[in-house]
Amino acid sequence: MTNKQVKDEATDRLTRAAVIAAALRTLEERGLDGLSTRAVADRLGVRMNTVLWHVKTKTRMLELMADAVLGTIGYEDLPANALPRVRELTGRYRRALLAHRDGAALVAGTYPAEPHTLRFADHLVEALLAAGADERQAAWTTWTVNYFVLGLTQEEQSAPDRHDDRLDLAVLPGEHPALHRVLNHLGPDSFEDRFTFGLDAILSRLPA
Repeated sequence: MTNKQVKDEATDRLTRAAVIAAALRTLEERGLDGLSTRAVADRLGVRMNTVLWHVKTKTRMLELMADAVLGTIGYEDLPANALPRVRELTGRYRRALLAHRDGAALVAGTYPAEPHTLRFADHLVEALLAAGADERQAAWTTWTVNYFVLGLTQEEQSAPDRHDDRLDLAVLPGEHPALHRVLNHLGPDSFEDRFTFGLDAILSRLPA
């Protein structure tokens, strides 16, 4: 197939948005490890070159997918007060990641210079500035919040079944006495509380 034919087919049958939507559906079915431009092309019933015409590379496709995930974050009805607004924005970010299989791993592996990603960051920085942070603190707290949410959510999305007892069997009181003391707080049911605890710890450094 010539380049012109690929271009004509791409123009006639698909848009970039349709390719990204199909990629997200493929992600739900196969997970991040099973995602490829070929798998997306198969889902759409087109040649792989047609998908690549719209997204250029798999890396670029992942960037656009990650930005689409953040595009689901809504900004209506945000709290007027700055710190509650930071908390609500961060919670909405986490929920957007959790709404997609391997959502946190997808977003963590991409460069964040995309419209929806920048819009979220702008809202978060604005709220931090309004809370009294200086410019450096607002910027670095935004990064810290981002790293924390991505890391915790990746762990949550890859956590074993709650009936998996490998950790309980591996942590022995004689060999890991400190871990054994806190073992009850490391289970898969603790993610919501850990999210709140971690966010509280990060925001505690802001001006009172």
